[in-house]
Amino acid sequence: MKYAVWNNKGGTGKTSLAFQAICRFAERNAKKRILAVDVCPQANLSELFLGGLTNKGSTNLLAVQGRTPRCSIGGYFQVRLPSPYSAPKFAPHDFIMKPSQLNKRIPDNVDLVCGDPLLELQSNAINTLANTQVPGTNTWLAIIDWVKDLLAPLEDSYDVVFMDCNPSFSIYTQIGLAAADRLVLPVMADDSSRRAVQNALSLVYGLKLPSPIYATYAFSTKLEQANRTLPQVHLIVKNRLTQYMGPASAYYAVLQAIDSDIQALLKSNPQYFTFKKVGDGTVDVRDFQTSGVVAFARGCPFSKLEAGKQDIGGHRVQVKDEYRQNCLQAIDDLIKKF
Repeated sequence: MKYAVWNNKGGTGKTSLAFQAICRFAERNAKKRILAVDVCPQANLSELFLGGLTNKGSTNLLAVQGRTPRCSIGGYFQVRLPSPYSAPKFAPHDFIMKPSQLNKRIPDNVDLVCGDPLLELQSNAINTLANTQVPGTNTWLAIIDWVKDLLAPLEDSYDVVFMDCNPSFSIYTQIGLAAADRLVLPVMADDSSRRAVQNALSLVYGLKLPSPIYATYAFSTKLEQANRTLPQVHLIVKNRLTQYMGPASAYYAVLQAIDSDIQALLKSNPQYFTFKKVGDGTVDVRDFQTSGVVAFARGCPFSKLEAGKQDIGGHRVQVKDEYRQNCLQAIDDLIKKF
């Protein structure tokens, strides 16, 4: 099963949520092989896996990207650029590393394809190649299959693949989404997140486009014309909720509105969802507060985070064990949905 974690809106806690969920899923399923693919030029997920801010995550990432061949999604795309429309001979494991070798807190059954800022430099070339006219070749589809081509020879090597996708809907994000079976959509309790849900579904499924002219060029149209399936929405994560989300809260009203929007879409377009009831496809995650800040600074799953006073960048902070346990329970509730 291949999951893509994505939202067209930034700031929803997508990457930090993906990091904790992948680590906890791996801990709870120790016999399963997990592959994390960071399809993002910021490579924040990779830095978390490789140590975070205070444990040389950035330095470790640069070292991995500096391997020959370049061990990252950008390294793989670099191999594909000279052969964009048919996969050349390549060794997938050249682009995969084991984060636990550099960060002992990460479960040993997780492997990683690192993100890479090269994606931004490569995107113009990839877009040009995708729009080049070649007789007898669907160039866009050939390009959109790049991540799918990377994962195909690994089908028997991994039980679950998680992809962290960039908030944009750029070509590399589309390449990641096209390889996914299921979509995990984090949202926050604000009206911009409500619009973001609508925008995300419009981009992926071509829903409520402002003009029919856009349908011709839509991501969904191109895939469906090629008889390809779209990823289905599997989970909407209401992230970073606070203890003040009572029924009288304006934030609560927004979350209820998001539920109403999803319920309407379940009736009009059930084929785009893996669930039939809103409650089966949503989960609430409270704000991680200080526990989250410390965990992410150290590239540390909540299960490995120590309680008590901590030094983070010269500042003394305290991780209360009760709060840490609450964070862990929230992630446990989330991974039950996978």
